[in-house]
Amino acid sequence: MSGTGRAGEGRGRLGSVLSNVAVAVGCVLFLGGFAWAAVVYKPYTVPTASMEPTVDPGDRVLAERIDGDDVRRGDVVVFTDSAWGAVPMVKRVVGVGGDTVACCDEDGLLTVNGKPVEEPYLRPAGGSPESRDRASGQDFSAKVPKDGLFLLGDERHGSQDSRVHLDDAGQGSVPRSAVQARVDAVAWPMNGMIERPAGFAALPGGVSETGPLPLQVLAAVLGAVLILGGAVHGPVVARAARRRRLREVPAGAR
Repeated sequence: MSGTGRAGEGRGRLGSVLSNVAVAVGCVLFLGGFAWAAVVYKPYTVPTASMEPTVDPGDRVLAERIDGDDVRRGDVVVFTDSAWGAVPMVKRVVGVGGDTVACCDEDGLLTVNGKPVEEPYLRPAGGSPESRDRASGQDFSAKVPKDGLFLLGDERHGSQDSRVHLDDAGQGSVPRSAVQARVDAVAWPMNGMIERPAGFAALPGGVSETGPLPLQVLAAVLGAVLILGGAVHGPVVARAARRRRLREVPAGAR
């Protein structure tokens, strides 16, 4: 009996140590994931419908803090430019310095340097999922200056974007330095990550890499699992030990 008791106590102590380690590691992962996200990302509330259906008005998005030099075609960015009212705005980059952005070709597509770009994030034409609306309600052509970005909203019939500023010095472009962040995900409602559009991937420079948000979420979730698992381990083991002791006590001695 004593040998069995000592073995049980040893297993209990080991289990307690492992439980404490799990809780400690879980806290590091959980808090570290949130702290990492707080450093890398900034939340924004989208005020208008100019990015529908990708982002709806009132949606809370998470935008990765980046330098303007890291922006690629297809990115949804947060920027502030005095010519646009000096307030944070959310639009999609469709052209970078040196590009000629035009619309629309015979299929109603946007073209970049003469190459048509498929944009699956636009609304279906006439409610049909097999077809997409024209890439712009108005025809236009613009040359993007060096270190400039040409920006459009995904809601192409109501968005106040670069097309409104075509007569400005930069033909509607904003400087890369105006960019504050790149939108990676819609946090509320939880619509998930915003995909990098494949239509721009074949162009020089390609598309940007997905930010670290999935890893940060994974770290926080794994941390929460370890914390909960470590926290319930002690009570479960204690209850099992009590039951085991009751089984070992002779019926007449109870």
